[in-house]
Amino acid sequence: MRRRACTILAGSLTILLVALPASFGWGENAERIITDKAVETLPDEMVPFFQANRAYLIQHVSDPAAADAKSPAAHRNNFIELDHYGQFPFVSLPRVYTAAVTKYGRRAIEAHGQLPWQIGVSSQKLTEAFRAHNWDEARASAAALAHYVAEAHDPFKTTINKDGSLSDQMGVNERFGVGLVDRYQRFFFLKPNQAAFIRDPTDHAFEMTMSAHSWLENILLADIRAHQGLANYNEEYYDRFYAQIGAVLIRQLTDASTDTGSYWMTAWINAGRPQLPGY
Repeated sequence: MRRRACTILAGSLTILLVALPASFGWGENAERIITDKAVETLPDEMVPFFQANRAYLIQHVSDPAAADAKSPAAHRNNFIELDHYGQFPFVSLPRVYTAAVTKYGRRAIEAHGQLPWQIGVSSQKLTEAFRAHNWDEARASAAALAHYVAEAHDPFKTTINKDGSLSDQMGVNERFGVGLVDRYQRFFFLKPNQAAFIRDPTDHAFEMTMSAHSWLENILLADIRAHQGLANYNEEYYDRFYAQIGAVLIRQLTDASTDTGSYWMTAWINAGRPQLPGY
């Protein structure tokens, strides 16, 4: 029987979640919620290591965003503009990186984002750290992987309309991924599924981004409706917005937690199931 690791005190977690200001994309609060809940999806053999490093993972999950923001070359790892490649389900875009580069050119692939391929690379990096019994590198890689998996569940990291400017809804990404989370997180009920093995980490990453992308129209429409008759984006707006789209937000956070745990477990399995330290 698998067990859930729930020893971090709720008060401490709340402090940790609100300690730093929100960043681009989901924002740090959302990424930390995702990472915290991901620990609860793991099998017994992995729980001691991840429980011992739970606070570290929650604290450092947003580190790649801060580092990538300083590097235009690295920033491309945090998104993919799927709608640049045509209509859903974007069959024209090869999922094998070399094939995509051959078809569109490296410059175009980099310009429109590399998030699913970065998840594949990050998954392999965690596998190698587990295989080498490099536990410090493993926890750092696990935090980075959690960041990229979380990003893949943010609908606004999958589109050319990443900030709402193309639909005359500037800032809708922040209102959805930061504003709603900061205001209503205490009401969230996230119950992710148990981690499952992922046969192809890169292919699964594409599936995650496509699923996230499929919610864009719902979110944009809810934003318009919530703002009708209001002069600004006040608390009434956020109450309306959450009432219309809160279920989608919670679903994306929950799925991100399940997938984060699944990527961690997959890396461990691919590394030969090494015995992890419990500290």
